[in-house]
Amino acid sequence: MQENLRKPHVLTLENREKLSLGGVEDVSGFNDESVSLLTSLGELNVRGSKLHISKLDLNSGEVVIDGKINLLQYSQTSSDKGILKRLFK
Repeated sequence: MQENLRKPHVLTLENREKLSLGGVEDVSGFNDESVSLLTSLGELNVRGSKLHISKLDLNSGEVVIDGKINLLQYSQTSSDKGILKRLFK
């Protein structure tokens, strides 16, 4: 039931210079070489150079990042990690 309440996660990359995202819940860290985002489908790390958050609206879940984008990497959500830790104790 909670999955129906999630904002849809949409990712659009234009010429490796403009990344538009939907379904973003939080920005956990950023600098000019890295942006870490919590999305409705897990953590997303964006790496590159001269990165700049040109739009940030967490109410609508929209983020736009400009700059040279070299890497997009998803990680497991913290709740998934907690389940794995409990299984292998």
